[in-house]
Amino acid sequence: MGLKILHTADWHLGKRLDNFSRLDEQRIVLDEICEIAEREAVDVVLVAGDLFDTFNPPVEAVELFYKTLKRLAKNGERPVIAIAGNHDSPERIDAPDPLARECGIILVGLPHAEVTPFEIENQFKISKSTNGFFELRLDRFKQPIRILHTPYANEVRLKKALDTEDKGAALNEVLGESWQALADKYCKTKGVNLLISHLYMMNRNGELLEEPDGEKPLKVGNADIVYSDIIPEQVQYTALGHLHRAHQVGVEDRPVVYSGSPLSYSFSEAGQQKYVMILEAEAGKPITYTKVALESGRQLSRVKFNSVDDAVEWLVANPYHLVELTIVSDTFLNGDDIKRLYTAHDGIITIIPQVTLGDKGEQANVKQVNLEQDMQGLFRDYFKQRNKGQEPNEELMDLFNEILD
Repeated sequence: MGLKILHTADWHLGKRLDNFSRLDEQRIVLDEICEIAEREAVDVVLVAGDLFDTFNPPVEAVELFYKTLKRLAKNGERPVIAIAGNHDSPERIDAPDPLARECGIILVGLPHAEVTPFEIENQFKISKSTNGFFELRLDRFKQPIRILHTPYANEVRLKKALDTEDKGAALNEVLGESWQALADKYCKTKGVNLLISHLYMMNRNGELLEEPDGEKPLKVGNADIVYSDIIPEQVQYTALGHLHRAHQVGVEDRPVVYSGSPLSYSFSEAGQQKYVMILEAEAGKPITYTKVALESGRQLSRVKFNSVDDAVEWLVANPYHLVELTIVSDTFLNGDDIKRLYTAHDGIITIIPQVTLGDKGEQANVKQVNLEQDMQGLFRDYFKQRNKGQEPNEELMDLFNEILD
């Protein structure tokens, strides 16, 4: 009988899009992930980092996190393994460890940590554990499940955690040697061998992958890039977090996979389909996986219109989107226009006014400033000079006059 595993990552609980909270959407999409785990009857769940969006997440986000893990773990029937990402406080992730173990939840905050062995009677146990590795034994699955784990840490912290004597050694060399030593020692006999990590990983000589807008970058120059070819051959599947687009790197028969985030968290992700990965695993055989599409969450859209009327019509027709809206016009938007837009839609994140250039002859006329004119005339000339010949509208002039008064 094969083993079924669910791989997800980058929940970013507590995330906001500018000032717009995503917590309600996160509740819905995590509920969907729990339902997928039940429908697919998965045996193990992997959550590959960036569990929260900040080191100090809001109380509601913390509550949602633990309730979701408890639900995924089915009160100890199903092991859930969650590691820290670069947005997480490793100490916060490690803090509830004794209580989490009682529910079948395995939390790993720091790199090269040793997970405390424990057993859930008639369900599963951690049979072996050392720094950066543990072995699971499920009562319903005869083969051992070996898990190499490396939560996020920067280059200096990783080398310290791995007790590297040569401080100038490349990160790839340090990680590769550590993973290989663990695989050689613990993955000799038949079992399912997995690696879970939160890193910027790519194929050697492959295309550099974009990190999401607003994401704390892991790739600083080339020092923090990790290459997929350092993963030991014994590892059948590598579950990654950090990049928000679901995709595979590495070779086909030993997948190295970013599950991606469950929601689009920046407008650079607009239009992306989101997934969780469902793995089917057996000892000594290549692991296969399928993408299961997530349907929850508001779609992010970047749209551009040449009139406020056209924009309002689109907004009314697409009420569930979160919108970055560009309005192309030969005048600046006035208060009434802005009010119409926000009244038409509750998900406008940003309005970008794109003012077209005025007449070139008009621009030439503002080069010579008449210092004998009144304050309103000076302001008009200043405004035109700063805005490529564009005249201030009446509302702006009224505001200027109010300030003068």
